[in-house]
Amino acid sequence: YPGVLGRDLGVPPNAPPPKFFPPLQRAEHNEEAAATRAARSELLLPEEPGFLEADPGEDTCTITQGDIAEAVDIASAAKHFELRLEQFGPYRLDYTRTGRHLLLGGRRGHVAALDWQTKALMCELNVLETLNDVAWLHTETMFAVAQRRWLYVYDNQGLELNCLKSFPGVLRLQFLPYHFLLATANESGFLQYLDISVGKEVAALCTRGGRLAVMAQNPATAIVHLGHSNGTVTLWSPNVKEPLVRMLCHRGAVRAAAVDPTGTYMATAGLDRKLQLWDLRTHRALGGLLLPLGASELAFSQRGLLAAACGDLVYQPAGGELSPKPYLCHRLSRPPQGLRFCPFEDVLGVGHGAGFSSLLVPGAGEANFDALENNPYRSRKQRQEWEVKALLEKIPAELITLDPGQLQRVDTATMEQKRAERVERLGFDPHAKGKFQPRRRAKGGSSTGSLLRRKRKVAHEQQRAVIRQSVEQREQQQKQSRTGPPPQRTALDRPGPCGTPNYPWGGLQLLG
Repeated sequence: YPGVLGRDLGVPPNAPPPKFFPPLQRAEHNEEAAATRAARSELLLPEEPGFLEADPGEDTCTITQGDIAEAVDIASAAKHFELRLEQFGPYRLDYTRTGRHLLLGGRRGHVAALDWQTKALMCELNVLETLNDVAWLHTETMFAVAQRRWLYVYDNQGLELNCLKSFPGVLRLQFLPYHFLLATANESGFLQYLDISVGKEVAALCTRGGRLAVMAQNPATAIVHLGHSNGTVTLWSPNVKEPLVRMLCHRGAVRAAAVDPTGTYMATAGLDRKLQLWDLRTHRALGGLLLPLGASELAFSQRGLLAAACGDLVYQPAGGELSPKPYLCHRLSRPPQGLRFCPFEDVLGVGHGAGFSSLLVPGAGEANFDALENNPYRSRKQRQEWEVKALLEKIPAELITLDPGQLQRVDTATMEQKRAERVERLGFDPHAKGKFQPRRRAKGGSSTGSLLRRKRKVAHEQQRAVIRQSVEQREQQQKQSRTGPPPQRTALDRPGPCGTPNYPWGGLQLLG
C-alpha cells in the first residue's frame, strides 16, 4: 500500500473485509481498519492532553495550585484566579459548550455573565430575589435564571426576555443542547421540559419524590437523572410519565449526582458519606469510597476526572473504578456550592460563599475541539450560521430513549398500517368497494320494483357470504377441539374397588 504509514500498519483504512472470513476474523479485520483510520486522523490533532506527574516518593495530591501556576506558561497561569464576592454568595455557575463564557448566580440575587478568559464583563444585574440556579441556553446570547418564584430568561445585555410563570419554584436547571430543551426540577416534585425554540412546554411529569434538589443529565442519551430523599435515583424521559429506571443508591438522601460525557458511568453521593460509581449499562455499582464529610457536589470532566466537594476538592480518575488515593486536592475558605469543568480547558470552576475560584487541573479537558461543533474562537457570523444549522438539525423530544440503539433498527410497516395511514390522510378508503348500483336495462327492466329486487338479491348474497364464513370458522374450531390433546385425568377419575367411581364421599352411598 502506498505511504509509509500504510506499510507500517499493513491494512488500508477503507479496505472491505473479505466475504469468506468467519465472523471472528472479520471483526478482527474491522478493528485493525479502525485503528488505521484513528492513526491517520491523529496527524490532524496538533495538541496533546496534559497530565500531572509527581516525583518519586511524592503524591500528586500534595501539589498546590501555586506550584502548578508557577510551572505552566503565562497564558495557562492567567486561568487561575479568584473573584471575591462575599456579599451575595454562595454562587452557582455554568460554562457555555464552547468553554469561552462563564455565568455566575449568587444566592442573594447577583447575576453576572463574562468572558472569563479575557475578563470582559458582558452584563451584571441583581434580580432582588433569591436565586436557585443558572444555566446557559444554546448560545452565549441567552441564559435562564431560576428565581424564587418563577423562571426568567435574560439576554447577554441583562434585559429580561421572558417570565415563565408556568415554571414556579424551580431549584435546578439542565439544558439539553441537541433537543433545545430546558429541563427544570422544582420544589413541588415536578419535572418540566421547555422547548426554547418554540417557547412551548413539552412535558410536565410528577415524580412523587418530594423536593428535587439533585439533578443531572446524561450527555449521551439526554436522559435526566433525579436524586431523591429516600436514597434513590430515577431516570426520566419526557415521553414516559413513569421513571425509566429506579436505582437504590444510598441508605440516606442523595446529595449530588453526575454522569460522565460518554454516558457510561454515574457518580452519586449521599448522606451516608459514601461516594458510589455506577455502570449505567448494567445499573450496578462498580465501587465506592467512604469520605470523612461526604460530598455535596460532583462533576465529571471531558476526560473522565471526577471532582467531589467534600470539605476539600478531590479529583479522582474514574476509568471504571474509584481510586482511594486522590489525584489533586485544594482547600477553600468556604464550602463549595457549585462545580463545573470548563470544556476544552484544564480548568475547574468552583462557586462558594466567598465568590468564585478558577482552579487548574491538568488533564481535565479535551486538547482538540471540533470547529464545526463547538468553536471557542468563532465570530458572530459563524455563530449565527451554526445556530441556524442547529435549529434545522434539532432532534425531536420523542426520540429521547434509554437505549439510543433502538433508533437504528428498521421499523417496517405492514400493508394494513399503510392502508390505515392512507385512509387517515385522505379521509376515505380509495380501495373500498362502493355501494351496488344496478345497471340500467331497456324495456321496463329498470323499473322501481326491478331495481329493488336486484339490490335485495345482492344484499342477501353478501349476508350469505358472511354467514358461510362464520360457520366455517365454527366448524374449524370444533375440529381442533376434537383433535386436541386428551384431558388430563385426576385421582378422582380412577375406578373404585368394585368398578365404581372413586368419589370423595366414598362408596357407602352408592352401595346403599
